[in-house]
Amino acid sequence: MHDSHSWPELLNQLIARSDLSERDTAWAMDQVMTGAATPAQIAGFAVALRAKGETPAEIAGMAEAMLAHAKLVDVDVHAVDIVGTGGDRSGSVNISTMSALVTAAAGAPVVKHGNRAASSKSGAADVLQALGIAIELQPDAVASCVMELGIGFCFAPVFHPALRHAGAPRRELGVPTTFNLLGPLTNPAQPSASLIGCAYPDKTRVLAEVFARRAASALVVRGDDGLDEITTTTTSSVWVVAGGEVHETRVDPADLDIPRTTAEELRGGDAEANADVVRQLVAGKTGPVRDAVLINAAGALAAHTGFSGSLTEDLRAGVARAAQALDSGAAAELLTRWAERSQQLAQH
Repeated sequence: MHDSHSWPELLNQLIARSDLSERDTAWAMDQVMTGAATPAQIAGFAVALRAKGETPAEIAGMAEAMLAHAKLVDVDVHAVDIVGTGGDRSGSVNISTMSALVTAAAGAPVVKHGNRAASSKSGAADVLQALGIAIELQPDAVASCVMELGIGFCFAPVFHPALRHAGAPRRELGVPTTFNLLGPLTNPAQPSASLIGCAYPDKTRVLAEVFARRAASALVVRGDDGLDEITTTTTSSVWVVAGGEVHETRVDPADLDIPRTTAEELRGGDAEANADVVRQLVAGKTGPVRDAVLINAAGALAAHTGFSGSLTEDLRAGVARAAQALDSGAAAELLTRWAERSQQLAQH
């Protein structure tokens, strides 16, 4: 980083609604991660960048700087992440967490990046912990889980300790900022495939473009009901990222023979209640939750396998694979083995 950067210079540019370079935002993020930035500078930067509207380059610079300070996970396997920005305020059950389990049980290795609840009563980390999974594993232990079982969980605070400097300003601001977009972009294993849920309608395309810059295979999705998943209550907007290109399409559950449901039927509770929903799912319970999990697991499987010409056909194949992973008992068995193995690894 050259030393000519300064906060007044960057903030003046943002106030003038001028885009920053990837290098500029990487410098700013580096200041945040090293503890050099004051809370006021962090808050000013976050709000000004959000008010201007982030470019793919600006977001990419922040994500790369964050990864430069992260503990990384070395997994020697083509894996997929299923993660949402959070913040959809829906209070739904943990669809992406259940979809991750089913995707892994269907044979696609998953490295899930997640945290405790942002806007809901129960985030990925909360529900996994309630299911008996050791969530605070170090990089080598997560890698062991992925290589042995085909699934692992990276608990964000363990892997991004330097992000704590931004914690208080973000909480005190109380509005979503660019920091809310960084979670899905900073998986410590940097998997090459992703299913990303985005709660913010004006950010889905820009998020997809950041993945395109990385030559990733990804779906960036937002339910037209506001859910940061592929929804089953209505259609979803989907950005397909492949070969460095981005194109928008829609997914209608009806095209996959999945019945429409209501938001109420997907509503969750606290971590214990949502853990019970997971146990019922893997035990064979059918209905709206299973349907939502099937369609999202299908999205992850499609991103992992690679897209054909028809997303509908890719998703149909994925729904069948996901259903088989549940009906065969593979998902239930994986949940048991994951809890046992993660607890063993936590002891070392």
